[in-house]
Amino acid sequence: MDIDQRLIRACIKEDRLAQSQLYRRCFNVLMGVCIRYMKNEEDAVEVLNMGFLKILKNLKKKKTNVPFEAWIRRIMINTIIDEYRKNKKRLEAITYTDFEDQSYSSTGIDFNDAAQKFDAEAIEQLIQLLPPVSRQVFNLFAIDGYNHREISKMMNISEGTSKWHVAFARKKLKEMLANALKVVHIFLL
Repeated sequence: MDIDQRLIRACIKEDRLAQSQLYRRCFNVLMGVCIRYMKNEEDAVEVLNMGFLKILKNLKKKKTNVPFEAWIRRIMINTIIDEYRKNKKRLEAITYTDFEDQSYSSTGIDFNDAAQKFDAEAIEQLIQLLPPVSRQVFNLFAIDGYNHREISKMMNISEGTSKWHVAFARKKLKEMLANALKVVHIFLL
């Protein structure tokens, strides 16, 4: 993502047209980040708008040696984590899906076969089925590349809890993929 410095300077001067242009230019990148963490598109757009306001407020502070896209992604992830912290008590009261009630096979799965039969969107949909905290930790670790120490600081959890959520998410995703592959296999017969 290459953003013209004139556009950034105009945004710093609070030019509303420039801010609107920057929003449109950044929307797809930021929405891609938000949709991975939020349960639905409406929540994703809400947190995207909060994060974009932070981006606008902090444009003056952006270091020139930091790529713009990496900088806005980091701000967006931090905004998502801030929202998580604010809503943590409400999230803990939500009833999670009981994976034990679903019939998943724990037989071996050929992930090369899975990769051929599933596209990224289908896998993202499976990730959305994970409990919110496990989904968030998994996204931070497996997709955004944060380590467990960083995740534990961001989310105010221990490193061990971060590792547990990643392991739990991987196990559930493996089970869901195995189950989905069985359905695909039956469908192809």
